[in-house]
Amino acid sequence: QVQLVESGGGLVQAGGSLRLSCAASGRTFSRYALGWFRQAPGKEREFVAAISWRSSTYYADSVKGRFTISRDNAKNTVYLQMNSLKPEDTAVYYCAADRDSGSYYDPNLYAYWGQGTQVTVSS
Repeated sequence: QVQLVESGGGLVQAGGSLRLSCAASGRTFSRYALGWFRQAPGKEREFVAAISWRSSTYYADSVKGRFTISRDNAKNTVYLQMNSLKPEDTAVYYCAADRDSGSYYDPNLYAYWGQGTQVTVSS
């Protein structure tokens, strides 16, 4: 079992920055793929970014160049640095984890999910 707890969400003006953190339990964290997804009201959950157990990174086109995903295996934590935020980035952000399968974009591939943290970007 893996438990995930997100933090770092909040209200920010357009153009600002936030850093989300996701702390994980479990002894095999270093072998897990980790992802960030988001869900805006009335929309489906969508892929934002992922990092493989080897620290290869993957991004949605909408956030490429603005968001950076990273992991600290010593702290069992994954981060999402979000810069140049836009109102359309407003959503609940979820971190997700599962054993690395080589595929990262489909939320159905992740067995473990955090409770989510709200990010609101005002214009």
